[in-house]
Amino acid sequence: MPTPHGTSGDCVVRMTGITITFPGVKALDGVDLVLRRGEVHALMGENGAGKSTLIKALTGVHRIDHGGMTVDGREVRFTGPSQAQAAGISTVYQEVNLCPNLSVAENVMLGHEIRRGPFIDWPATRRAARTYLERLNLDLDVRSQLSAHSIAVQQLCAIARALVVDSRVLVLDEPTSSLDRAEVAELFRVVRSLRDSGVAILFVSHFLDQVYELSDRMTVLRNGRFVGEFLTADLPRRELVSHMIGRSGEALAGIEEQARAAITPHSPRETPLLTGLGLGRSGAVEPFDLDLYPGEIVGFAGLLGSGRTEAARLLVGADRPDRGNLSLDGRPVKLPTPLAALRRHLAMSSEDRKKEGIIGDLTVRENIALALQAGRGTWRRIPKRELDEVVQKYVVLLNINPPNPNALIRNLSGGNQQKVLLARWLATAPRLMVLDEPTRGIDIGAKTEIQRLIAELAADGMSIVFISSELEEVLRLSQRIVVMRDRHKVAEITNTASVTTDTVLETIANTEVRAS
Repeated sequence: MPTPHGTSGDCVVRMTGITITFPGVKALDGVDLVLRRGEVHALMGENGAGKSTLIKALTGVHRIDHGGMTVDGREVRFTGPSQAQAAGISTVYQEVNLCPNLSVAENVMLGHEIRRGPFIDWPATRRAARTYLERLNLDLDVRSQLSAHSIAVQQLCAIARALVVDSRVLVLDEPTSSLDRAEVAELFRVVRSLRDSGVAILFVSHFLDQVYELSDRMTVLRNGRFVGEFLTADLPRRELVSHMIGRSGEALAGIEEQARAAITPHSPRETPLLTGLGLGRSGAVEPFDLDLYPGEIVGFAGLLGSGRTEAARLLVGADRPDRGNLSLDGRPVKLPTPLAALRRHLAMSSEDRKKEGIIGDLTVRENIALALQAGRGTWRRIPKRELDEVVQKYVVLLNINPPNPNALIRNLSGGNQQKVLLARWLATAPRLMVLDEPTRGIDIGAKTEIQRLIAELAADGMSIVFISSELEEVLRLSQRIVVMRDRHKVAEITNTASVTTDTVLETIANTEVRAS
């Protein structure tokens, strides 16, 4: 059962009956949230449950239509992020919200530089930045440009910046989605240290293992409504999933079984759909060979920076190779642009949905139509009835929420934006689909549904390249696994019952990279 709110005198933030409505969408409907000093509080729910909207209400980005909020017992109503920051509430987002072209010190101390009269005292500012970084056990050259460091280090710099303003509440929104295991462990060490110092931490993640490892308490939302607040130790995972998706754990297990059952080993046709021979691009990925067959899922595995994405982009014209050759159906082919690939029914759904995917000012319908219209050309407009049928098909198939094709895509959750991006490419009826992190930031219910869809597409004859940072997911879906390391293809593994995540990790760690 949910624990009663407000049982502790250590309450920092209390949000009660929060309701926020966008045109055509009630994003939050009477949601409660209590954050306490010295606790890590997880905010859980499917994509579209209202997590991002609640965070934006807490941090002053969205105005609250109904309901109230108190900070340290005082009623507040923020009209902008600066007021939330002044109240001691800071946020570290999945996409680091800093200035990569500035130095580490400039980012940490931005807006709080130490001055001597009207001028910035840069030596003193750098010393201060170094002090805050040392509190996180970070030994960095504070003069170095932020972009020279890994995403994990950049996120820790964002946390150091929160220390500068003496934050009492720290919001971590999907902070681990782009980190490897060692980086996650370091981030968690820092978070626990801040928690022990009395900071209230709101943690948002789709990785259940991480939620149970880090959080003390959790609030669950579903369809914009409050489901309950629970002590993490008292809530079994299956019950959590049931609360999140509104279905029993048994029903979810059934979906997973269907996904696995749809993936059956088979003998590919003799002629590959697409073949790359000596394919490479200077500074991105070393030459590699690869055959892709109809009806087969080929997983790409490797650490961040291994060249997974760079290799896949060469297959579909997203980047132009400067070495090697491509053959389609056994015949040489040139793919100088993504449009050239699209017209041959080769598509790629990018991992970076913000820069290379969605257009926020367009509707769901318009975003889905983009690739389909591009393939036909400017002057061959898609008939309205045909487009309506296509859009409705994928809104239902992918369970896009809200199911309103005329909703602006910027108002959708990140996971639903990812579904719209997937729908865009499926609408073009591709023969080959490259899926780069298609389930990143997607809740467990939607993830299993998408995995099942991928398996069914392959069963219908589509060739699929599947890239994921989650090795378990790669193993679950793929018949073959291409292992990348240091921008080289170092191995190709046939997926059998004896292949495990340890098998792949050992291959990554132990395979020698041969220079070209």
